[in-house]
Amino acid sequence: MNYRALGDSDLRVSEICLGTWTTFGGSLDEDAAIALVDAAFDAGVNFFDTANIYSQGRSEEVLGRALAGRPREEFVVATKLWAEMPNGDRGLSRDQIQKQIDDSLGRLQLDHVDLYQAHSFDEDVPLEETLAAFSEVVKAGKARFIGVSNWSGEQIQRGVEICREHGFAKPVSSQPEYSLLYREPEQDVIPTSRANGISQIVYSPLAQGVLSGKYRADEEFASGTRASARSEFMSEYLTRDRLERVDRLRPIADGLGITMVQLALAWILREPNVASAIVGASRREQLRDNASGSGVRLEASTLEAIDAVFA
Repeated sequence: MNYRALGDSDLRVSEICLGTWTTFGGSLDEDAAIALVDAAFDAGVNFFDTANIYSQGRSEEVLGRALAGRPREEFVVATKLWAEMPNGDRGLSRDQIQKQIDDSLGRLQLDHVDLYQAHSFDEDVPLEETLAAFSEVVKAGKARFIGVSNWSGEQIQRGVEICREHGFAKPVSSQPEYSLLYREPEQDVIPTSRANGISQIVYSPLAQGVLSGKYRADEEFASGTRASARSEFMSEYLTRDRLERVDRLRPIADGLGITMVQLALAWILREPNVASAIVGASRREQLRDNASGSGVRLEASTLEAIDAVFA
């Protein structure tokens, strides 16, 4: 496992981050989730991503129990707030940030998180109020650094300027969707972040599993998979054209002696501004395959062949 600096912070995170969105407190029973965290450490993963809204708080609870007893310096935890909680709490107001960080720390059984992130941009709250509150959380020692998620390049730049003007804690990370099938961050998020000491922690690097190659254009989707349920989060990736293009990656991966997953993750990690790619997993072997995407370096000729597939 390789490690990268997270923006201009002193955090070093594994190139692969274990995400807990639908699994912890959701599709996995607690014993399986805890075993998955153990497997992550075995694979060199030190970075774990969650959010207060994931499984209505249960994700944080399970992750907290999975990490309990481990030396605090051995892992990096990131959580988020913004989306509506079961009790109606939502948004990025000062009151919510102060309340939700305490609630998250309680569920995680931690006295601080390494990274506290705005899960989305809140149009209903002045940006200065949000950033001032995040800075208070850092000063209180409840979070080491702050980050943003699903913000545009323009929103990131505005945030950085406000932080500089008022001496607030500046975001060190941005969490966008990014994959071979979704390259929008290259337009403004990555360039703006690079100029401001902000790294990317990307989600859906495998496009909801489509880039693993397990879905074929000429085959029925296996029962029980996300594709068979036509999940709203992945329907755009299940068109015949996209599936056929993904299938054209297979001989490239085979020629390198790596899996489709490793190829897709290595492509993400070719970008220096990406600090880590968040992967979900439900089985140890799946996590090991994902983790082995770290350290794979693609030659220029391979990158050109991949780009030709998705031209």
